[in-house]
Amino acid sequence: MGELQTNCYLLVDGEELAVIDPGADAKLIISEIKKSGAKVKAIVNTHCHYDHTEANSQLREAFGAPIAIHEAEKPFGDFAVDRWLKDGDIVIVGALELRVVHTPGHTKGGICLFGSDFVLSGDTIFDQGIGRMDLAGGSCADMKQSLEKLDKLIPQGAMVYPGHGEIFKFQKGEVTKWI
Repeated sequence: MGELQTNCYLLVDGEELAVIDPGADAKLIISEIKKSGAKVKAIVNTHCHYDHTEANSQLREAFGAPIAIHEAEKPFGDFAVDRWLKDGDIVIVGALELRVVHTPGHTKGGICLFGSDFVLSGDTIFDQGIGRMDLAGGSCADMKQSLEKLDKLIPQGAMVYPGHGEIFKFQKGEVTKWI
């Protein structure tokens, strides 16, 4: 979506749906949601950068869904938030439970969302790379700790859905090479 080609995910389970990182193209996202027939349960941002949040307001207006983001993003967000997430929180979509894992480094409040056999990684990890640390709220030291945490938590071979680029299978030890 948008000029930075951010990945926006529609996670559907049964009659419910969560929108992850609606960065742009609100009309297209709304159209796809309507096609699904599911009720929007939540709009979740993996961090506060505009390329992951730009369509928040339009989606909230269209569906009345709450917006959620990590509490460490409070000083940086420029949109209304309904739920401030913390490490270990659960976002429920249908029968799916997404566990919030705080992964600062790209931003102070970066998160990954863990499903049973997949991870939505925002801009923390990508296929063959990691998120930038030179923007406001970025930290090389925090990123290193987050990568070490993810290497322990993500199961070998789990599918990773990053904020940019291609979906990939997680390989233990790969992400810690990037810092």
